[in-house]
Parts: sequence; structure tokens; C-alpha cells
Amino acid sequence: MSVQQPFEQLKQMRDDITRLMLKYKFALDEMETKIEILKEEFKSLHDYCPIEHTNTRLKTPESIIKKLLRKGGVIAIDSIEEYVKDIAGLRITCSFISDIYRVSEILQKQSDLKILQVKDYIKNPKSNGYKSLHLLLEVPVFLSDRVENVCVEIQIRTIAMDFWASLEHKIFYKYNRSVPQRLLEEIKGAADTANALDHQMERLMHEVQTIKDSHHEDFEREQLRSITINNQSFKLPDALLEILGK
Repeated sequence: MSVQQPFEQLKQMRDDITRLMLKYKFALDEMETKIEILKEEFKSLHDYCPIEHTNTRLKTPESIIKKLLRKGGVIAIDSIEEYVKDIAGLRITCSFISDIYRVSEILQKQSDLKILQVKDYIKNPKSNGYKSLHLLLEVPVFLSDRVENVCVEIQIRTIAMDFWASLEHKIFYKYNRSVPQRLLEEIKGAADTANALDHQMERLMHEVQTIKDSHHEDFEREQLRSITINNQSFKLPDALLEILGK
């Protein structure tokens, strides 16, 4: 074997990994664009946007290989794409639980996205208290010579769910020993507290919206009782309104 052959093999391997990582980055770029369009539409045409903010994450090659080996795959590009489905991740943070399902429904109706899997950890939380809605979907990525459908994992959470999950991860990140039962119970209790806060804020939001809608109806009703000509407002007589009502 010539000295050149190992060099060429290494170069080919690097190029393959680069193509793989770029493909998943492009898929995240596509999803970020979709989310930004939705946010702008809501802000322009509605008085409320259900999306607070987004975060993207691309697994490192080292992390990909570790997960691949844990799942029993062999080190090859095809094996990576078969066994590791969360190379590209997008987290969407919403204000309220109802917003999560609203955003999920919008994404699932996008004709160019193929939904592969839905995991509802809100209705069915994990044993540690973790809550989130996960969508695994395929995003079409248009390359120079072909179109590839690339897997992206979407996590949709409320602010409270994201706060809990972020701190829980920091507390137990790379903790190799068994966690004391007392700490597990406290973490689960914190998740229950976050869930109670979510439901309380959702209830308050609905109550405020009801009051707002009531005031808006009163305002519109009052507006209908008058006409404006040359910037001068004229109140319609009650007798006339009664006749028109009949």
C-alpha cells in the first residue's frame, strides 16, 4: 500500500463527515426560516405570537459516534443516519401549554415536512418529571445535485418546562454514580411546581382574554352607534337605531 492511499482515505472520510454535518446544518437553517416566517406572520396579523424564542443544536462528530456505538451501529455514514436521529435539534419555547399544541399543529400541516414520530411528554411525562412535546420530522434540503430529506428533532416547551429541564440537566450532567432517592424526589417535586405554574398562568391568560374580548365588544358596539363625516363624529339617535334594528 502506498503512502498516498491512507492520506486519500482520510481525506475521503473527512469530506464525508463534512457533507453529513452540512446537510444537517442546512436542515436546521430551513426550519429556522420557517419559524421566523411564522413569528413575523403572527406579529403582523395577530395580536399575539405563541413562540417566545428558539434554539438550535448540532451534535458534534464525537457525540454522534458515541451515540452510534451505544445503539450498536457500525462506524459508517449510512449507519449514522439509521441509528442517530437527533443530530439536528431545534427547541421552540412557548408561553403557554396551549401554544405548544398550536405550534405543533402548524408544523404538522406544512406540506413539505414529513412527520416521522410524535412523542408527547406533556400528557405522558417521564418518570423524573420531564415534560415536552417532541416531533421527529424530515426536512427537504436542496443541494447542488440532489434533494435530501434530513431528520430534525423538534422540542416544544413552555418557559417553565425549559427552565426545569435546563437546570435538571446541569445538576445531573455526566453524573456517573446513582443519584440519591431524596434528590430524585426533590427534582420531581420541582417539575410538579413548574407544571402547576404553567396551568395557573394559562388560567390567568384566559381570564384576561375574556375581559379583553368583553371590553372590545363594548367598544365596537359603541362605535356602531355613531358615524364620522369629515372627521366629525355624529351619534345616531336611539329611535333610528331601534327602527334599523327591527
